[in-house]
Amino acid sequence: MLKTSVCLAILVLASAPIPAQDAKSDPTANLPIAKGKFQPTDESFKQYQYPEWFRDAKFGIWAHWGPQAVPRHGDWYAKKMYMHDVPGRGGKAAAPDPDNVYHVEHYGHPSKFGYKDIIPLWKAEKWDPDQLMALYKKAGAKYFVSMGTHHDDFFLWNSKIHRWNAVQMGPKKDVVGLWQKAAKKQGLRFGVSEHLGASFTWFQSAHSADATGPMAGVPYDGNDPEYADLYHGKAAPDDRGWLTKNPVWQREWFDSIKELVDNYHPDLLYSDSPLPFGDVGRSMLAHFYNQDMAKNGGKLEAVYNCKQESGGKWVRDIERGVAEGISPEPWQTDTSIGDWFYRTGQKYKTSAEIVQMLTDIVSKNGNLLINIVQTPEGDLEPDMLKTLDDIAAWIKVNGEGIYATRPWAVYGEGPSTKTQQRGQFGGLRDVPEKGYTPEDFRFTKSKDGKILYAFCLGTPAAEVRITSLGRNSKLAEKRVASVQLLGSKAKLDWKLEDDAVVIKSPANLPASPATGFRITFAN
Repeated sequence: MLKTSVCLAILVLASAPIPAQDAKSDPTANLPIAKGKFQPTDESFKQYQYPEWFRDAKFGIWAHWGPQAVPRHGDWYAKKMYMHDVPGRGGKAAAPDPDNVYHVEHYGHPSKFGYKDIIPLWKAEKWDPDQLMALYKKAGAKYFVSMGTHHDDFFLWNSKIHRWNAVQMGPKKDVVGLWQKAAKKQGLRFGVSEHLGASFTWFQSAHSADATGPMAGVPYDGNDPEYADLYHGKAAPDDRGWLTKNPVWQREWFDSIKELVDNYHPDLLYSDSPLPFGDVGRSMLAHFYNQDMAKNGGKLEAVYNCKQESGGKWVRDIERGVAEGISPEPWQTDTSIGDWFYRTGQKYKTSAEIVQMLTDIVSKNGNLLINIVQTPEGDLEPDMLKTLDDIAAWIKVNGEGIYATRPWAVYGEGPSTKTQQRGQFGGLRDVPEKGYTPEDFRFTKSKDGKILYAFCLGTPAAEVRITSLGRNSKLAEKRVASVQLLGSKAKLDWKLEDDAVVIKSPANLPASPATGFRITFAN
């Protein structure tokens, strides 16, 4: 029997061409994909089965980190530093974006000092992936995701096809590889995120020039052909969508993401978009699934996330939002504890908000992937460390009601099930605007269905009432036989009434953002 490494080497060489136009006229023709049971068609992807590891994991941590952290101005700096003339609202005159103002004041005009000059300033000198991964495991993460590349077209892996990468520039380290090594050491599944699909149109601001002011008409450095491999070329006037229509760029995306997959063979791949570029994206996905099966001796363990309804073909991702109810298919929220990149003075989510968010998401058949914001140097601020410690303490007590659970008959009860505000990308807000109350509960059940977990998402009152478990609710198939407080062996005073299970709160009940109860049923 061939060893896995040999199988993979053969697999990469033996590629299945995709019937298409002549490659001379169509750069997306004959894309090389690993041989296997998956073909680049929606019908073929219906064979996909969600891996148990992902369904059981529930909680992942993400390092959404790279050169854009350097100015300490948050997300999208590489684009907004070039935005000098932003149209005003309500008839107001155009004005520079605050990031453009900051950049000119601190670094100089982007015709002379552009994003290419920010990249060398990212040294990551305090980054210790082993130390951070140990913290993330302690906090309860079961998988970890490294950014592979953001819209800034800078690769965090050791690329042979792109000079703008973290091994040749900036920290001079294989960021993806070192993260992966640390994750494996801690027994965590490993994923990578790619935001490259949007880069080709997103980065077009670097091809402009000031329309007003003393530097009007002076081209930004993105117009210099020497740096076209970072800033891309100039897009056609009608190519302005999130994902480019240019087939040459689509092929560049495919080759880049294929290199990332083939070099690291991640368990999870995330695209910051719908499945990109039609058949090009389908080819990438078929390759990802097939090479994973070769790696795992014929078993598919791969998870692909994108911002599109899946129909069972992948895992739908909802950015900074949650599903409205129980999804028949596993899904994922991706969000951040603060801004996506480090920003001075930003406000972070509290540990209580994260715990409540996690509980709500899991009750709806979802996973939470949260970005823990790193400084440009690569370490974490003290308040971030405190938040991770608080999450770890909660998980230690309540984890059995989170990991390896499945949805119950309903995901929850209480005011929050009726008043959550609309969020981003097709979901509800990840944290309800008005918060949770002691009447708000979320439910999960053990995989064998024998144990129900009920989480009270506010500080319990003297008497806790769970209406979904009353004699007349008809949600529970059997009568409640016992109620226990997670993390405690003390006997609870409870009773079953027609309209609720009523639990008397213990006098010494510990403060918790989500108080968990273990409920069993009569045989």
